[in-house]
Amino acid sequence: MIALTRMRLAGFLRGGRAVAPLITVLVILSILYGGGPSLAMHAYAYSAVCLFPVLAWLTKLLLDTEPDAQRRLARLAVGPFREGAGGLLAAVLLASVVCLVAMLAPWPFGAIAPPRPDTAEPSTQTGILLGILAHVLSTAAAVTLGALSGRAVTRRVLPGVVVLVSGSILVIVLGLTGSIAPWLVPPVMATAREMGGDHPPNAATLLVLVVWTVLWCAVALTGYAGLRRARS
Repeated sequence: MIALTRMRLAGFLRGGRAVAPLITVLVILSILYGGGPSLAMHAYAYSAVCLFPVLAWLTKLLLDTEPDAQRRLARLAVGPFREGAGGLLAAVLLASVVCLVAMLAPWPFGAIAPPRPDTAEPSTQTGILLGILAHVLSTAAAVTLGALSGRAVTRRVLPGVVVLVSGSILVIVLGLTGSIAPWLVPPVMATAREMGGDHPPNAATLLVLVVWTVLWCAVALTGYAGLRRARS
């Protein structure tokens, strides 16, 4: 599975498909951190939200790089579970590198402001820890959505694009409304709202966000595995 993961990453990066989404990442980070300093918790919460559709797009492109015939051969060689897990692992590794760059990006430009004295604003260390959590939750949801929009599930390009775009829009719209079936989408916007206030979220709130993300990804990936099995 490790060799399969390496092969998919190498094919994706050498084929040039990573250029467009990575340029998009640079544009997003430039806009986010070019407007002046902000608290670490706020900066990283917005970063996780903005990167979500890009990471989903990156996942789709990576999984679609491999030709269908080669994917079927890999499925026969290592088994369906390892073949599918190898693609997801490659997507998670790539998304993790992007998130690491996103978390390091504001520091050289002084875009992270320290908390004001005599206020209840969260410390920079707290903001970094919450930022890591926000990016982890966003990555998990984005990789899952990107996998659901992959050609191995949708078979054709257009349905995959529809799944990717409509899924990203629903995550934002339902996340903003908060009252219309919020459990249908991962808590990307909910996490940003909780971390966008003046006080850091409490432990119970963070636990709800983590469990919510894990359950949503588990259900979605179960459907992903079933669809891949049915369409292999």
